[in-house]
Amino acid sequence: MNQQTNVLGTALQACSTEPMTGYLRDGHCRACPGDRGQHTVCARMTTAFLEYSRDQGNDLITPMPEYQFPGLKEGDLWCLCALRWVEAHEAGCAPLVHLESTHLSVLEYVDLETLKDCADDA
Repeated sequence: MNQQTNVLGTALQACSTEPMTGYLRDGHCRACPGDRGQHTVCARMTTAFLEYSRDQGNDLITPMPEYQFPGLKEGDLWCLCALRWVEAHEAGCAPLVHLESTHLSVLEYVDLETLKDCADDA
């Protein structure tokens, strides 16, 4: 796949391989044709966000092996839908973002300064 760019304007870095994330399950939060959810934000999961997401109808906690989904826990890195991250940010429970692993296309929904304010320095 062609090299893609992160929100900092450099090469997109891997988000996570444990658990394996990304729309293509290749560890990257790539922009891909067919990914209607735009799983382009690399974020470190928190219990507050996982519970918020479940309350919104997207249970990220329960494993679903048939979809190669292990279920997430606090501390896991995961490629989130851009609009779900924005929604969680507006609700005050957005998880921290790995800027180097977050795709440039996210800037269509949220500005870089907001992302930097929510950056995960770990």
